[in-house]
Amino acid sequence: MTSPHDFLQPKNWKPAIGYSNGVAASGRMVFTGGMVGWNAEQLFETDDFAEQTAQALRNIVAVLAEANARPEHIVRLTWYVTDKAAYLANLKELGRAYKDIIGRHYPAMALLQVVALVEDRALVEIEATAVIPQD
Repeated sequence: MTSPHDFLQPKNWKPAIGYSNGVAASGRMVFTGGMVGWNAEQLFETDDFAEQTAQALRNIVAVLAEANARPEHIVRLTWYVTDKAAYLANLKELGRAYKDIIGRHYPAMALLQVVALVEDRALVEIEATAVIPQD
């Protein structure tokens, strides 16, 4: 499915891989809180970085569904990780999980390494902004 948004790529810039430099969208905006890699009962089932990330992405999709939004409506993701090296070491696994859960949709993204997250076992926290196009 094609995206309902316009991805912004200056013509003279090297293409972004795995994200977009910018996204233009109009419609109903949906924002998630920071999603961590715990289940619906707020229990962590793993301390594996890639598996926690996959669960955080599934949590985002579940919250978006409450507003009838789908992964292709996501226009921005902000990732907070406690260990940049763990993120870099798991890029292949993260890519597979991302494509399985979100698809081949690459919104604007930012990734920050932070000292800690509020949930002690959390290794990653991801915020999403989605825009549902108007009919």
